[in-house]
Amino acid sequence: MSKLISVGKILNFHGIKGEVKVGYTKGKEQLIESLEKVFITKNGIQKEYTVESVRFHKQFALIKFEEINSINDVEEIKGLEIKIPREQAETELTEDEFFVSDLIGAEVFNIDGEKIGSVKDVGTNGANEILEITDSNEQNHLVPFVKALVPVVDLQKRQIVVKDIEGLIE
Repeated sequence: MSKLISVGKILNFHGIKGEVKVGYTKGKEQLIESLEKVFITKNGIQKEYTVESVRFHKQFALIKFEEINSINDVEEIKGLEIKIPREQAETELTEDEFFVSDLIGAEVFNIDGEKIGSVKDVGTNGANEILEITDSNEQNHLVPFVKALVPVVDLQKRQIVVKDIEGLIE
């Protein structure tokens, strides 16, 4: 089987007939709506679920799986991630979107080609994603992951270029 990636997390039940409330990345409604089969892993055991319906309420997706028909069934999968094959999710990426797993470990350089460090993690501040870069002295630097500051992301070479403006990386 191909590598699976997370597209959401089951937060709780919605109603009494087995519908689940799912947290997902804003802007990915089309991907969530297109789901037909998903995988959920619990205690190392992966199980396939069939999506019966998807609807949206506030900032959550409400998903009904054929295999889940009660609150008790939802309790078994509450807190777990919904995953799909990576290839399925790749078709939904826009030009400047990347999988976090592809960014972690990438080497980071400034515009002059000097190595700054490598990407340790990717987080968010609510407005945009943040690259956490660790330098050779084990110092962490947070860089907003926006085109103005990160003009080049080369996944083939696993390299990222950051504009080193004053005070950004010290």
